[in-house]
Amino acid sequence: MSTSNRSSVHDRQGRAVRPHTPMRPLWLCRVCAAPWPCQPARLLLLMEYRRDRVGLSVYLAGQLFEATGDLVRLNPNPAPTPQELFERFLAWTAEARGVV
Repeated sequence: MSTSNRSSVHDRQGRAVRPHTPMRPLWLCRVCAAPWPCQPARLLLLMEYRRDRVGLSVYLAGQLFEATGDLVRLNPNPAPTPQELFERFLAWTAEARGVV
């Protein structure tokens, strides 16, 4: 993943946009405290990976792997289900492509 792109994202008025990154091990957004990837993070990721959707899926699969370990360790009973984690981290990328 290109971290330089993420730190230099600007809105239409040219203002810097704060990156919505995960706070580990909770996997909450550092900016809005929503479960990461939050809606702003998803939009920023779609912009960053607009020409590399496979790369976006690979990146998020790695994040899913890391989050699974952290979240199961923090919340063993009940642990998040594989379906919940898949929908949170990866399913939305197919929806964004219009391939639901």
